[in-house]
Amino acid sequence: MRKLDRTICPAPTCLGSYTQGIHTWDNVSPTHKVQIRTQLEAMQGRRCAYCEGSIDSLGQHIEHFRRKKNHPALKFDWNNLFWSCDQTDSCGHFKDHGAGPYNVDDLVNPCSDDPDAFFIFQADGTISIRNGLSAVDQRRATETLRVFSLDANWGRLRAMRRAAVSGYVEDANAAFNEGWPPDDIRALFQAELEIARNLPFYTAIRHVLTERQ
Repeated sequence: MRKLDRTICPAPTCLGSYTQGIHTWDNVSPTHKVQIRTQLEAMQGRRCAYCEGSIDSLGQHIEHFRRKKNHPALKFDWNNLFWSCDQTDSCGHFKDHGAGPYNVDDLVNPCSDDPDAFFIFQADGTISIRNGLSAVDQRRATETLRVFSLDANWGRLRAMRRAAVSGYVEDANAAFNEGWPPDDIRALFQAELEIARNLPFYTAIRHVLTERQ
């Protein structure tokens, strides 16, 4: 999960065609859903808002952060929409159908919160909760990992993150072991991060290369 900036992509004008109480989400036309996804892609790239996996390989759906049935007034609210992968055992589908009871205010929102303040991604594919959080933020971090099934010990996503960072770990270890000067190591990491910026699991790559410096 990474920080997203919704201000870079205005709300699709098509959302103004629908009114809560008159329309349901099923009334949103395929053409309008394409327009919504286009704006979400401008904000997220082709990565899931929650796990950062590739939309192209994991499937996709337009996701309501606050569930439609619980928050009908936000059904067509641009600020409530994300692009999620289509996996049923994590992310948006799991939040809505697998996580059980939760308070949505306990969840880290990628637009209004900075996930970096809550999590550290490790080279083995796990996610650690940062030390020093308040009791409230500790609960939010724990609940976010649980409700989206991003848990550090969970298999599929952990394996995918570990595979994504493995080459960068090898490069970093080689640079350290060969005694590269710190400025050269930082330059190497910066160059690799620039190349990786739009790749799946970029936050895991970034943390592996920067949290160890």
